[in-house]
Amino acid sequence: MGMLCAVTFSANGQLHYADPGDLRPQVGDMVMLPTEQGGVAARVVWAAEYSTEDTDGFPVLLGMATDADLAAADQLRRVKARTLVASRRLIREHGLPMKVLSVDPQGAAGKTVIYYSSPETVDFRSLLRDLSATLGTRIELRQLAARDSVRVTGAIGSCGRDTCCSTFLRDFEPITLAMARDQDLPANPMRISGACGRLMCCLKYEHPLYQDFKATAPAIGEEVDSPAGPGRVIGHSVPGDSVVIKLAADGSRQVCPKASVCGSRKAYEGRDLTPG
Repeated sequence: MGMLCAVTFSANGQLHYADPGDLRPQVGDMVMLPTEQGGVAARVVWAAEYSTEDTDGFPVLLGMATDADLAAADQLRRVKARTLVASRRLIREHGLPMKVLSVDPQGAAGKTVIYYSSPETVDFRSLLRDLSATLGTRIELRQLAARDSVRVTGAIGSCGRDTCCSTFLRDFEPITLAMARDQDLPANPMRISGACGRLMCCLKYEHPLYQDFKATAPAIGEEVDSPAGPGRVIGHSVPGDSVVIKLAADGSRQVCPKASVCGSRKAYEGRDLTPG
């Protein structure tokens, strides 16, 4: 058990978790996060607090960001902006079907990595020469798949929030249509696809919640006794851990907690506790 905080390099950007060490940064503070390119200034979006998870292996904050660190971060943003403009201009001039997603100047390594997406394989050898000559550094071009593209650029999901991959989700796991069916979602790609055009990531990490609910809740169509009287289950509300019941008495609908209609729970609450 240790302490963790979350920081980000840009507004609404990917969250990075870190061990605060001896620091106790608050939301909005600027701290130095160790990276492969050295310490980088980042803003705290989740104050340091104790975690029940094992915190070994998380990077330890190097300290609070100084004025010099903030000036270096501002200079890096300027370099990124110039690189982005130059690369997009040269791509247009070469007429290549490429879209620049992000740039990553790595001064310590003496190179700049440019991330792009493209619907086809691109011969960018002449572009690479022009980029190196214009930017005065070694250039590395990396093509990203659809999901990684959204992770880098960010997007708004169908829920109205920033996409999971561009904020907190670290790894992409296999997602199947069976998960959508288990969650009573229509097998309509327009309804269950994310901004990347692939099945939504939330189908994966929410799936165990639906599995546990269905394993313990009465099935739809099952007759149950509820606090409002006997009735038949006509719907499930997994996020609310409740079921929708149509009462036998008057046909009205009632939303009841799952525990109030489960046989095992009712038997437990009604057991005879009289000694002897």
